[in-house]
Amino acid sequence: MSAVRLTRAAGPRPARLGPTAIALLLAAATLVLAVVALMLGDYPLTVPQVLTALTGTSGFESTMVLEWRLPRVTAAVLFGAALAISGALFQTLTRNPLGSPDLIGFATGSYTGVVVVTVVLGTSVVTTTAGALLGGLGTAILVYLLAYRRGVQGFRLIVVGIGVTAMLHALNTWLLLRAQEEVAMGAAIWGTGSLSLTSWSDVVPAVGVLLITAPLVVWASRPLRQLELGDDAAAAHGVRVEPTRLAIIGLGILLTALVTAATGPIAFIALAAPQVARRLRTGAGIPLVHSALTGAFLLLGADLLAQYVPAQPVPVGVVTVVLGGLYLLGVLVREARRA
Repeated sequence: MSAVRLTRAAGPRPARLGPTAIALLLAAATLVLAVVALMLGDYPLTVPQVLTALTGTSGFESTMVLEWRLPRVTAAVLFGAALAISGALFQTLTRNPLGSPDLIGFATGSYTGVVVVTVVLGTSVVTTTAGALLGGLGTAILVYLLAYRRGVQGFRLIVVGIGVTAMLHALNTWLLLRAQEEVAMGAAIWGTGSLSLTSWSDVVPAVGVLLITAPLVVWASRPLRQLELGDDAAAAHGVRVEPTRLAIIGLGILLTALVTAATGPIAFIALAAPQVARRLRTGAGIPLVHSALTGAFLLLGADLLAQYVPAQPVPVGVVTVVLGGLYLLGVLVREARRA
């Protein structure tokens, strides 16, 4: 028996895919989902019809694909990637799988900013975007100051963020109760997080902002890996710890606020995508590229579920909350068993 066990142990292990192959598989899976999303609807299309429609030469079918369905698919891919990168940044800084803008309060703070400007100034692209950015930034400053004790530790940041999130939820409820009925109804519906009304006017500015933030994400990757080793090790390598941490937090808030301003708060993606990507790719740390591809796949898949699985379409935020609750429960059970 021992000889058999030794033979099995000495046998060749299954080959694992490299990081590039995994990234290509994630991109291919997202592309397949995108084609399926362009095919489905009240007027279903075949793959050849979709490809022809994308060229703009098929009249009504081109209008349906290019103007109605493609903006929603593009938004799901871009916003999913943005949320996943934001989650990867925060989880790496806190060195905790629960260190997500969903739980720390930054997404809720962006929503609070939008609710305030909606109640006071009304709804527009400029006011909504400004409210989301200012709300997320203000929440980050508050959480950072409350969590600061000769530096910021990940666990303290998460605990303080959860407390601030609870207070912001109470503030949002109070604001909606005090607002006019039609304003409160619109803000409440928008607060569920939805891609149903997404148009090119929402996607094009988002593309511009993401193109601006892409070099910043590339810049942040190196000091982020050093901060993951600890503040002392990062400082020994010449990293200015607190300024760098603040800059990375600001970058994560910008990505979260961008999505919140366009679609409302969408949970789960920033929480789960980085951890899924970390398990798919071997190696230390949370990979930013794989996280972005995983986030794009998850949000696009969740949006397809939101449109076609229930009897009636629901906001994608409802689907991600359900999936996020199951994922969070699994994380807590795993951590409890490990402890």
